[in-house]
Amino acid sequence: MSTTKKKMSLTSRVILGMVLGILTGFLIRTFLADISFIHEYIVNGLFDVGGKIFIASLKMLVVPLVFVSLVCGTSSLKDIATLGRLGGKTVLFYLATTAIAITLALFLANVFQPGAGADLSAATTFAAKEAPTLGSVIVGMFPTNPISSMANGNTLQIIVFAVLFGIAISAAGKPGERIAEVFKDLNEVIMKLVALLMNIAPFGVFFLMAKLFTGLGLDAIFNLINYFLVLVAALLIHGLVTYSAMLKIFTGLSPITFLKKMEDVVMFAFSTASSNATIPVTMETATKRLGVNNKIASFTVPLGATINMDGTAIMQGVATVFIAQAFNIDLSMGDYIAVIVTATLASIGTAGVPGVGLIMLAMVLNQVGLPVEGIAIIMGVDRLLDMIRTAVNITGDSVVTCIVAKSENEIDIERFNDPAAAVKDEEVKFHPLKQSS
Repeated sequence: MSTTKKKMSLTSRVILGMVLGILTGFLIRTFLADISFIHEYIVNGLFDVGGKIFIASLKMLVVPLVFVSLVCGTSSLKDIATLGRLGGKTVLFYLATTAIAITLALFLANVFQPGAGADLSAATTFAAKEAPTLGSVIVGMFPTNPISSMANGNTLQIIVFAVLFGIAISAAGKPGERIAEVFKDLNEVIMKLVALLMNIAPFGVFFLMAKLFTGLGLDAIFNLINYFLVLVAALLIHGLVTYSAMLKIFTGLSPITFLKKMEDVVMFAFSTASSNATIPVTMETATKRLGVNNKIASFTVPLGATINMDGTAIMQGVATVFIAQAFNIDLSMGDYIAVIVTATLASIGTAGVPGVGLIMLAMVLNQVGLPVEGIAIIMGVDRLLDMIRTAVNITGDSVVTCIVAKSENEIDIERFNDPAAAVKDEEVKFHPLKQSS
């Protein structure tokens, strides 16, 4: 006879941690703002340290997870032509979704005109980093020292080396088979480490939200309410409508089922504001809940975290129009095309870390001759918007992963449709897609 209580799901615990964190931050800001002990030892002590440890723990897994998973996936692809086809389709879909995203953003921003009548006289100088050229980005994809690439967390270089290493394993015969078995065991151990880390996630999310909302005043949002609402609307439309339509058109799978299974990943992306930090959870969900074969997910997910910046592209589109309207500068159709092309290409090689979107935005503004100083105004709410953008980014990563997997006949439809397919399954038995009329 069993009388055990039903355990709260990970999603429920993460949401609870998020809500409690937001409430705690708001209460401290409202009632305890003048108590130095609270700020020194609680906000900048416990909350800050706890949140940073959680983010560091997630990032700790990124390099070994990306490298080991990608080597496993690539070495299992016996045909080099298959790898080329897989890479081509993945990059094409990622660039296409980014172009759609920024076009949608420009359209909505011009319809609702969030910057009309805005006063940017208080704007301060934003020190933008020099943006790399497209050629340097392409050259920079190839590592001169793979160990240095891993130490620095250069995702694109890690991906390139892992793909080449996996191809070499596949072509090496018996020695390669022995090495491949070692990497398969390593992959299982790393996935178990991911599962262990998920147990502390609600606490990490609580610390992050409490720290953020202790310092984020609501007045910052109210001052930019039009910009904020237009950007959120564009993100939601792209995240819910565009991706759902693509999933249905290219795979025939249920968008509702997909979105339900993405709850955990979206919560992690929202709380960390980092596509790279969310890679472990995205990989776990893609393989164990969505039924994608690891050899597909290990390629598309890390690549998406690096080059798929739809949420950031949407921010750039809305922010560009907002700043142009606020400074009473008219943009031509050529300027809009330049924004679309620049932001789409700039998404390649952009690190999936918090705040990088502002660097990309500076490059886009320079491209169309707008004052970079306008960035200072939107910085007040950018952290909160960055969290939403990241959730959109990783949703796009997972949609493209499903589309590519379906086209390669490498997705378990039964597992995708099974609402009980758990993230913490001990073992996933992959069944190739069965075609049915």
